[in-house]
Amino acid sequence: MYSFRTTGFNGYAVQYSPFFDSRLACAASANFGLVGNGRLYVLGLTPNGIVAEKSFDTQDGLFDCAWSEIHENQIVVATGDGSIKLFDITLSDYPIQSWREHTREVFSANWNLVDKTTFCTSSWDGLIKIWSPVRPKSIATLQPRNTPLSCTYAASYSPYNTTLIASCSSDSYLRLWDPRIGDFPTNSVYAHNGAEILSLDWNKYRPDIIATSSVDRTIKIWDLRFMNRASPTLQAMSNASPVNEFYGHNYAVRKISWSPHASELLLSASYDMTARVWEDRTAFKHSATQPSVTRLHQGGGLRGVWDRHSEFVVGCDWSLWGTEGWVCTVGWDEMVWVWDIRAVF
Repeated sequence: MYSFRTTGFNGYAVQYSPFFDSRLACAASANFGLVGNGRLYVLGLTPNGIVAEKSFDTQDGLFDCAWSEIHENQIVVATGDGSIKLFDITLSDYPIQSWREHTREVFSANWNLVDKTTFCTSSWDGLIKIWSPVRPKSIATLQPRNTPLSCTYAASYSPYNTTLIASCSSDSYLRLWDPRIGDFPTNSVYAHNGAEILSLDWNKYRPDIIATSSVDRTIKIWDLRFMNRASPTLQAMSNASPVNEFYGHNYAVRKISWSPHASELLLSASYDMTARVWEDRTAFKHSATQPSVTRLHQGGGLRGVWDRHSEFVVGCDWSLWGTEGWVCTVGWDEMVWVWDIRAVF
C-alpha cells in the first residue's frame, strides 16, 4: 500500500502508464474543480513510496487524463475551459499540442487501444470528438440527433474494434457510435431510468460486455448481443435490460473499471468515499444451430470495500503489470492510494 498527497489540488483521475510498471498520471484541480488552476502529476512508484517525477500546471482544472498508446512520454488531459492539451513529460512546462473546439468543460479523454493513433473526448456540451495528436483539428464530431444536447460524461473506445465508441450521458442513455457509418448513434439504451450515467467501461475479455454506473448508486452490466437482439430500431432499444446489476454504494458511483487480468472483476469509485471490488459471474450459453445467446444465470456481487479515502473517490485504475490485483484510486481528499484488492477480499 502506497499513498501520495496532491497538496492544494483535488484529484479527478488517475491512470497507470501502458509502458512502465512504476509510473502513474494523475489529473487534479484546485478548489474541487469549481474555480482555479489544474495540475497534471507524473508519479513514480519506488521502494520508498510514491514520488512526483514531474508536474504541469494549467490555467483551468483538469478532469481526466489518458496516456498515449504510441508514445511512452505523452499524456492528453481534459480541462475545464473546454480545451484538450497534450504534454510530453521529457520536455518543458508547456503542452506540445492544444486543441479547443468543445464549448463546455471536457470531462473525459480516452485513447484508442486498437488503432492507437487516435483518441476521443467528451464534454458537457454533449459532443464527442475524435482527435489525432498530429492534426490541428478534430477528425470527427459525434452528437445525438433529435434530442436536446446533454452532458456526455464519458466516451470510450472498444478494446476490440478500431472505431466503435460507447458513451454515457446525463440523459441516462448508453450510446454506441461507429464513425464509419456516420456521426449519429448506431444504437442506444435508456440505461438507468432517468438517472445520470457518470461512467462506463468495456470488459477487457468479453467484447460484448459494457458496465455503466450512475447517480442512482447502481452498477449495471450490459451485453450488446442482447441489446441488438431486442430490436433493430433505436427507439425499441430503450427497453433492453441489463444482464446483471450491483447494489451497495451509498451515493453516486463516479468511476468504474474492469480488470485487465480477470474478466469477472470490476473496480468502482464513489461519492460515498469508498472504492469497491465486484465480481460478475453472469454466464451465457451460445447456440450452435442459430445466432442466439441465452443467459444461464446471474452471479457474483460485492467482494471488498476500500475505505481509506476521506472525501469523494472519483478516479480508479488497475495496474497492467506485476502481481494481479494492484489498483490505484484518487479522491477529493487530495490523496492517491495504490493498494492490493486482495487486502479487502
